[in-house]
Amino acid sequence: MNWKITFYSERLEAEIHAFPAGLLARFLRYAERMEIYGPDLGMPHTRAMGKGLFELRLKAEEGIARVLYCTMVGHQVVMLHQFIKKTEKTPRKELNIALKRMKEVKDD
Repeated sequence: MNWKITFYSERLEAEIHAFPAGLLARFLRYAERMEIYGPDLGMPHTRAMGKGLFELRLKAEEGIARVLYCTMVGHQVVMLHQFIKKTEKTPRKELNIALKRMKEVKDD
């Protein structure tokens, strides 16, 4: 059974589609793989962040980006938050935004 990729909001989808060309190409390639093989592509492409949150790890000539996501019943992957990575560790602020959105999505 194939997985379905959805977005927390239209704004988030637009932000992701506004990534520089290399990062967008990686996102689209990995999202396509996730639809076929499921949300766990393994390192270095995806990584579990704990509490049901995962990160899609994008790296291209233009830099490094992360898209945080969760899974839902019915083979659904929900993209929750994106950011351009500028530090070694994922900033707490970015994790908190994704965790808050995940709670909203799962409570609906």
